[in-house]
Amino acid sequence: MSAIVDIYSKNNLEIKKFLKAFLNKDIDINNNQKCEIIYNNPLYCADIIGSYIDNLDKFKIDLWVSFDKDLFINVTKHNADKIIRYLFERYPY
Repeated sequence: MSAIVDIYSKNNLEIKKFLKAFLNKDIDINNNQKCEIIYNNPLYCADIIGSYIDNLDKFKIDLWVSFDKDLFINVTKHNADKIIRYLFERYPY
């Protein structure tokens, strides 16, 4: 049971800036326009979803999440709360 978070951007270094703000440290990424993070505990991706929504106006990135093989959901300000609630219902521990 793992979750995948994919972050996309058309702007160089935008993902790196977001991750630096989210993690409070510099991150080296190989691709400046796509980053994939795998969470062994899916509940941990709730933090990055919340941070993404809180900073929509600061970063030009798109965030997608997957809890099931080959099924990705685009996280938006309209569905983020439902996705986080779903996480805690599906993975209660």
